[in-house]
Amino acid sequence: MRFLTLGPVFLGSLARRRVATLFSFVAIVLGVALGMAVQVVHEAALSEFGRGLRTLAGEADLQVSGPRGGFDEGLYAVLAARPEVAEASPLVEVEAKLAGRDDSLKLLGVDVFALGRVSPLLLPRAAEGSDRFAVLSDDGVFLSAAVLTDLGVKPGGRLRVQAGAAALDLRVAGDLPGVGEGRRLAVMDIAAVQAHFGRIGRLSRIDLRLADGVTPEAARDALQALLPAGVVIAAPEAAEDEAANLSRAYRVNLTMLTAIALLTGGFLVFSAQALSVVRRRTEFAFLRAIGLSRQTLFGWLLAEGAAVGLAGGIVGTALGYGLAWGALALLGGDLGAGYFQGLKPQLQFQPVTTAVYVALGVLAGVAGAWLPAREAATVSPARALKAGDEAVSIGGRGHPLLGLAVLAASLAAARIPPVEGLPLGGYLAVACLLAGSTMLLPALAAGLARRLPAGGPVPARLAAARLGAAPGHAVVAAAGVLASVALAAAMAIMVASFRDSVDEWLGEVLPADLYLRASKALSSGYLDEELQARLAAAPGVGEVRFTRFDSLRLAPGQAPVTLIARPVAADGGGLPLVGRAVSTGREPAIWISEAMQDLHGWQPGARVVLPLAGQATVLRVAGVWRDYARQTGAVMIDLADYRRLTGDRLANDAAFFVASGATLGGMEAALRARVPPGTLEFIRPGEIRAISLRIFDRSFAVTYLLEAVAVAIGLAGVAASFAALAAARRREFGMLRHLGLTRRQIGWMLALEGALAAGVGVLAGLLAGGAIGLVLIEVVNRQSFHWSMDLHVPWASLALFGAGLVALGALAAVLAGRQAMRQDAVLAVREDW
Repeated sequence: MRFLTLGPVFLGSLARRRVATLFSFVAIVLGVALGMAVQVVHEAALSEFGRGLRTLAGEADLQVSGPRGGFDEGLYAVLAARPEVAEASPLVEVEAKLAGRDDSLKLLGVDVFALGRVSPLLLPRAAEGSDRFAVLSDDGVFLSAAVLTDLGVKPGGRLRVQAGAAALDLRVAGDLPGVGEGRRLAVMDIAAVQAHFGRIGRLSRIDLRLADGVTPEAARDALQALLPAGVVIAAPEAAEDEAANLSRAYRVNLTMLTAIALLTGGFLVFSAQALSVVRRRTEFAFLRAIGLSRQTLFGWLLAEGAAVGLAGGIVGTALGYGLAWGALALLGGDLGAGYFQGLKPQLQFQPVTTAVYVALGVLAGVAGAWLPAREAATVSPARALKAGDEAVSIGGRGHPLLGLAVLAASLAAARIPPVEGLPLGGYLAVACLLAGSTMLLPALAAGLARRLPAGGPVPARLAAARLGAAPGHAVVAAAGVLASVALAAAMAIMVASFRDSVDEWLGEVLPADLYLRASKALSSGYLDEELQARLAAAPGVGEVRFTRFDSLRLAPGQAPVTLIARPVAADGGGLPLVGRAVSTGREPAIWISEAMQDLHGWQPGARVVLPLAGQATVLRVAGVWRDYARQTGAVMIDLADYRRLTGDRLANDAAFFVASGATLGGMEAALRARVPPGTLEFIRPGEIRAISLRIFDRSFAVTYLLEAVAVAIGLAGVAASFAALAAARRREFGMLRHLGLTRRQIGWMLALEGALAAGVGVLAGLLAGGAIGLVLIEVVNRQSFHWSMDLHVPWASLALFGAGLVALGALAAVLAGRQAMRQDAVLAVREDW
């Protein structure tokens, strides 16, 4: 009965405060929706990636894999003869570039006789009327339904892919009925793939189905000792875990940004509830006087916040699925970061994730209502019943000592090492910086008020006096501005620093006049020795530097490391070094990226073991270089040392320098005349830089969206706060009118109050944002992605941004107070007569 009696009193007040409730609701909706969208997209991508892996693995219990260049096929016979192994299926995997197109296609070379016993879903089906032995032909390829649809080809048609430096014409001999929708895959005979793509005697993978009674753990322990260096054995699920770990840092960082948006929504709930408490003090005092307990009042005010949070959470999760659908359509499953390129994930309802985000919405509402509810429950009914008490100070003078302590705690949090590769200490430091800055807001507002000029027009003096007498009012309006400005400023500093560092890095790693890339996929395209010699002898070429790419597997369960073989000076000249190089004497030297240093603990001067050509080779680390292209680590070795140690004479890229007296155009024309048309790609460093920076901006597209949402929420907070505050101060406005102030002067006073409140939030937000930006640069990015960057602060942009927010805050305050200023002066003060 009490619920039925009090329900309309409390929950009905949300409907009466439509504007403030709406802003709080929208803020929580946006925070929940963005976080939900990021989570759903990533889970959909991982799910699709996992389905693809299960299709490829079939009934395999274990998979033997090695570097991108493959390993000796003789290992297949050794493993197939082991008693632990019931069936073994060899595969050659090539990422084949489609001739005349920018995309590529995963091409598997299979032994069809072994395939059916291990991975039957990959079995090809010959088209009607085709030769019964078409699967064994050297030019027959079988395509999945997704490839047939995307490329618009049919069985019996032709498909051209790049093989080396030439285009290979293949006949579409049939399809792959067992491969699910959305999976782009092609299958050929293993001998044909080895012959066409320079893989004679090499395998990429061996799938193993174990004998009855043999556990994967026991087989792995027994077989690993038989494998050459750089070849590992693991369960098929390990690749899925690798993909999840690789993209986890990016997803978690985006989730943390959405959490900031949700936190800003909590600030808006706090703002709305705090001002509601001011306006309803008389109502609460009356309820207390007729017997309502403090605990019941406190609980019902929390229920108001929970109701807003629940509604926002439900609507936010629904909107999140809509945003996820749009993100999958526009950006794919990688959210623009490139982790799951080529996948076409399907949106799926996730009940557990949905429930979690609805609960987060409720939590944001309850957290925002907590302090105002506690204040309302502690006010004396006799004091609250006095007329004119509605405009009492909100929030007092804050907690400056506690705020300083929380800010100090952020320094300790920033020194916490990563936990399972995640910068949890960095996130804790960000939370401490936001919380500490909010606690110091009243002190900052009071200090600013003391430094304002004492003279000037009446509206200016009234606005300054109010800021000094009641800084809590400014805090309510500025809290949401602080959070949103801190987020926007921190991201602006981090992104500007990152982009500036990437641009400078590109200038260092792209010193040549012209570049030749055999294939973006780096596996189907390559330059053989004969072509390398022809290119080096082309007219106008002063110097040419060839590069060979491969991948290395250092240990089971770890993502592959990129190996880069290119000419490198003994002192590392031309590399973007971090720190100094060390001399390695006569020992072969390698140069490691920052990620290798972080992930593996390697240091300059240390001797390390790398698996090169199946042999464990000891090399010495000569230095550390900055690499923004490979998150899992990269090792660079001089091309001459690489060829001597491995015997691999192929190359993937070439960098050309124009000879003295020659022209870039003439050299490029001479080089184009020496390569097959329509296969190899020539590109100038300026074009590479433009493409790279465009990819960079695309990767941060979601970040920019989150920044815009946070700023919009902050401005909504200013408008909502001043709308409620102006309504609570209608008697004050009436008294000022009686004293001779015009509506215009009151409007100027409100504008100045809004500018001061927004200015306090902007100032605190910029200071907090600068500190958070440092945490993002030095802690979060370093621990998440293992790269450093130089600090670059966009001063002009931040100043313009802050000034714009202050102006908008002033405008929002005036617009919010117009309704209260319309009331007749006599009516506004009639209760005081």
